[in-house]
Amino acid sequence: MSRPDPALPVPDADARAHSARVVDHVRAELAAAGGWIPLADYLQHVLYAPGLGYYAAGARKFGAAGDFVTAPEMTPLFGAALAVQVDAVLAATAGREIVEFGAGTGRLAADLLGSLAARDALPSRYAIVEVSPDLAEWQRATIAAAAPALAGRVEWLAGVPARIDGAVVMNEVLDAIPPHVVARRGGALLERGVVWDDAARSFAFEDRPANPRLAALAAARFPALAAARFPAGIDYLSEVNPAAEALVETIGRRLAGGALLVVDYGFPAAEYYHPQRDQGTLMGHYRHRAHADPFLWPGLSDLTAHVDFSAIADAGLRAGLEVEGFTAQAPFLLGCGILDALAALGEPGAPAVLRETAAVQRLLSPAEMGELFKVLALARTPGIAWPGFALADRAHRL
Repeated sequence: MSRPDPALPVPDADARAHSARVVDHVRAELAAAGGWIPLADYLQHVLYAPGLGYYAAGARKFGAAGDFVTAPEMTPLFGAALAVQVDAVLAATAGREIVEFGAGTGRLAADLLGSLAARDALPSRYAIVEVSPDLAEWQRATIAAAAPALAGRVEWLAGVPARIDGAVVMNEVLDAIPPHVVARRGGALLERGVVWDDAARSFAFEDRPANPRLAALAAARFPALAAARFPAGIDYLSEVNPAAEALVETIGRRLAGGALLVVDYGFPAAEYYHPQRDQGTLMGHYRHRAHADPFLWPGLSDLTAHVDFSAIADAGLRAGLEVEGFTAQAPFLLGCGILDALAALGEPGAPAVLRETAAVQRLLSPAEMGELFKVLALARTPGIAWPGFALADRAHRL
């Protein structure tokens, strides 16, 4: 086990025991694989192993008692603004479906349904694709409590529907798909992997030559690995995420009409793979504190990487979709009328309005979520109205 940062809170005994079970599970996988697995496989195990992984076990993840807070948990006005854009997508489709991937606590689903009902624009169905049984139960409870009259419209799916006609919503989903981590050392392309260090009683990194397919993908995705960008011997480390690209491409091929909306933190490729970002973006989140150690309390810590939006746009294009817009979260929410929704709550000095105002400021501030988070729209249906990109569209940067 890695030595924890003394600034991080210490898990209780039950949590530490759970983490030890996760360690045993990964060690068994290592033994079966001959002692080395790609870091992407390690992340898959500690995040998604049934009954053990971070997203597959019962520990609280969202909110003040968890490890991070997402935009829908901060204020229902996020969902109200997003509903403006979703309404425009539904208006252009015959099926009028909403399919949400990785719905977290269900808060966004409840807010979208409530806001669309107020606009007389309810979908024909609301499907949630969720791999975690624990989170699916949490979502059911949230929606039943927040929107009981609309809960009957929601269904849960284990995988991508065979056909979608409407709006696909992915809020902070792609960052949680394990990436492969590739290093350039002296001109060679290596894949970062994981071994068990008996002396340290901990997992450790070990880099091995990348297989030809991964090396080709990495060289294409980030030219910073090419010798032309760096003198020989200069080290560089970053991520590629073929699984995230494959998911978007699959969704795109099954999207008969409508559009896919991706909201997440990340950059276009030129910024993601900038020479100065030479250690990648993989980070952990534990009790609202960030750390850089993927071996810290396996199974208890959220581990994510930023999204390469250029790669995701390319995946959509391969599926025959069109890029309809790309911008930062702040102009997107402003274009969708989040300030109008805030003003409609009542007197600015009222305590409830002050709380919502503070949350909206976090969503919009360049120093917080307003610039780091991006919104990408990939569409099958032409002619959709795009209020979210009316103020700014950075699609040319992809």
